[in-house]
Amino acid sequence: MHHLNVPLLPHLRQDSPMQLVSSELDKLAPERIENTPWSAHENGTIASFAMAHNNACIFLKYYVTEQAIQAKYRNTNDPVYKDTCVELFIAFEGETAYYNLEFNCLGTCLAEFGSDRQTRRLLPAETIAKIRRMASLRAGHENAPLKTWQLTLVIPTDVFSEHALAKLEATQVRANFYKCGDELPIPHYMTWTAVEAPAPDFHLPEYFGRINFMEAPYHPTEHSTGLCFSSASKTL
Repeated sequence: MHHLNVPLLPHLRQDSPMQLVSSELDKLAPERIENTPWSAHENGTIASFAMAHNNACIFLKYYVTEQAIQAKYRNTNDPVYKDTCVELFIAFEGETAYYNLEFNCLGTCLAEFGSDRQTRRLLPAETIAKIRRMASLRAGHENAPLKTWQLTLVIPTDVFSEHALAKLEATQVRANFYKCGDELPIPHYMTWTAVEAPAPDFHLPEYFGRINFMEAPYHPTEHSTGLCFSSASKTL
């Protein structure tokens, strides 16, 4: 079971420029999303993330390299898991109920809350709209066919609308991070913390890892992810 200490970056705010948030997250060592419990074969996908907070917001950045990119879904609460997709499932205060925040490579978001796969309810579009997003993509070419993309997110605590979170530090949190693409040419399902199930299923909170939102300000050293992205971006 993974355990992640999430650094406090008090100089970042909910309205900080997205490029600043992105560059500050680049200074953190990324966590790999590398478990492939249901893959019959390797497809070359590499996925990781970096995470920080300022007590009022979660700052999250995904880094992905893969063969195929698909972004059919453009409306809030569309089934983005069928596209090129990254996800955060998160539970607070030791509860069994959890939020699933799912994003395709454009930043389109599906968000729900509930105790299991069957009893989930969608979060309102106006709540999801509070999540700030910046996506960028570098297309592959003949000599380097893999596509590389990144997604930077600012998630205020009031997005977690079923809870009244005064601050993130000292809050009990469990989570898992995923990469998937149900309708890609080669579907794949990747997890941060390993999941044991006979078929692809991310809705298993018993396999969530532990998240500790650090209380002391943290000053990261420069860190290179080894990924190169284009300057083209889409900010939501």
